[in-house]
Amino acid sequence: MDTRIVDVTLAYINDRREPLQIALCDGTAKDHAEYQRLCGEIRGLTVIELYLKDLVKKLEQSDDD
Repeated sequence: MDTRIVDVTLAYINDRREPLQIALCDGTAKDHAEYQRLCGEIRGLTVIELYLKDLVKKLEQSDDD
């Protein structure tokens, strides 16, 4: 199975999530609402990453069958 699209997407997710995590750890959120937004975006990106990894695993298993 060709996973180039997934690999590129996962790299994009990591590139987007990393500065958000740094901002969160550095305490750069102006207020609680921005803190919640950062947490929500990080959580969303992480969920998408897990879904993609699970999809790849299922596709690889179906290729083996």
